[in-house]
Amino acid sequence: MPTALKKSDLQEMPQFYDRYIRLVDDMPVIDALVQYGSIVAHINRDLLHELGSRTYAPGKWTAKNVLQHLLDTERILAYRALRFARNDQTHLQGFDETAFGNYTDAETRTVDDLLAEFTLVRQCGITLFKSFTDEMLYRVGTSNHIKISVLALGFVLAGHPIHHINILEERYFPLLSTTGK
Repeated sequence: MPTALKKSDLQEMPQFYDRYIRLVDDMPVIDALVQYGSIVAHINRDLLHELGSRTYAPGKWTAKNVLQHLLDTERILAYRALRFARNDQTHLQGFDETAFGNYTDAETRTVDDLLAEFTLVRQCGITLFKSFTDEMLYRVGTSNHIKISVLALGFVLAGHPIHHINILEERYFPLLSTTGK
């Protein structure tokens, strides 16, 4: 039976990741993964298509690169959650999101393909978290020198896309109004 543990059940708020967790309402982790995953699925695809390869500043990612980053991060955080839920006490390395971003092929993919993949990857994460007991969710591991519980990772997974959707809406979509759209 899926857990009913909520954000308010977090025993410790991990620094760095708190900026993502705070974007999520106090609800069961499974509900958060479902609700906030659907935000990505319902983003305005027409605006994403129209953005093309525009960025809001030199050296910033395109919208497709942002979507690819969401995919990469979903997979990495779910893997960490699995390791920690299984009580693996190996200190896991962090990942360099910029280096990952430099070696994707996101620009050759379609927005629809990236969003469809996100839906599938998120569904896998939801299924994974449904398999965790409360005891597993409270287990803690270390990644990139930061101690974090499996439950906290679930809320990071829920909040991370919100952070990037906010950036797309605040910094990318306004670029379209400067072109007469």
